[in-house]
Amino acid sequence: MKYRGAVYTWLMTGCVMVLMMVVVGGITRLTQSGLSMVRWEPIIGTLPPLTEQKWQQEFEAYQATPEFEVYNSHFSLEDFKKIYFWEYVHRLLGRIVGLVFIFPAIYFWVKGAFDARMKKQVVIIFFGGLFQGVLGWYMVKSGLVDQPHVSHFRLAAHLSTALTLAAYIFWVSLEWKPFNTVEADGIRRLGVGLMVVLGIQIVYGAFVAGLKAGKMYNTFPKMGRNWFPAEMGTAFDIHGVLAVVENGIPIQFIHRYLAYAVLLGVVWIWWKIRSNFPKLRFAGNLLLGLVSLQFLLGVFTLIYAVPVSLGVLHQLGATLLLLGLVYLIKKTSTPKPVG
Repeated sequence: MKYRGAVYTWLMTGCVMVLMMVVVGGITRLTQSGLSMVRWEPIIGTLPPLTEQKWQQEFEAYQATPEFEVYNSHFSLEDFKKIYFWEYVHRLLGRIVGLVFIFPAIYFWVKGAFDARMKKQVVIIFFGGLFQGVLGWYMVKSGLVDQPHVSHFRLAAHLSTALTLAAYIFWVSLEWKPFNTVEADGIRRLGVGLMVVLGIQIVYGAFVAGLKAGKMYNTFPKMGRNWFPAEMGTAFDIHGVLAVVENGIPIQFIHRYLAYAVLLGVVWIWWKIRSNFPKLRFAGNLLLGLVSLQFLLGVFTLIYAVPVSLGVLHQLGATLLLLGLVYLIKKTSTPKPVG
């Protein structure tokens, strides 16, 4: 097909750019920069403040936020510019991703490169990206009203939809890069099941980030001196059953042990592939390598109390592991004809 290679490159570029947004989003969060821009201006917000007067106006708007009043009342204009930078880059990258998607999409559509199925997929990707932008602002708004931080529920939703979008674009891109599939229904079912567990794990990772629970119990493998933290009962006394989504103690506990579940799940899949499906060994070895790296990153991120570098790498590791699972499932799925 005439445009097969071009469409594949376009989709993979979009996928990589979404991953870049996830990385920059992680840096934005870990540097406490996410609430520095208090207005959502999709068009005129493309340009940063270009004069000292504009900078002062932005700073004054930030000074009216709970975050400034509670944490950053000592900030000078120069301090403000430092945190503004990462949030601005994050939003600018989102606009660039939109442009990189929409113009080639129109071109390929007009040229007849898309069949009916691909047209639906393009529409899904477009509205997925649009929804992601709106959801990002909805998340930011939660930290501008009466609390000096964003809602960890909205943070989890924002991250989850970003990774879902990246995974979907990657899935679609693989249909434009033909490769041999393997009949392995059992492996595919295990992969789908593990993806569900990994999805829950990613959500809990976002909860950990949003509640800064990664700065609790910075020991491994125990939580403090215990396998089961003594303060767990207090957490449930305060929040009731909702402690599992609202209190940092059980949230970190769940995030830790889901990590073991993901690790064991990958090892199980890898062993079954190694024993029965030699043509899937690359996918299995890739998953094993990614989950091992991700597990180690998680341990070191915890021990060192979430430094920016490790925190960002840990978030990226989860993304790559998700894409690794997508690749495995695609390798065991019936290929869809393109064109």
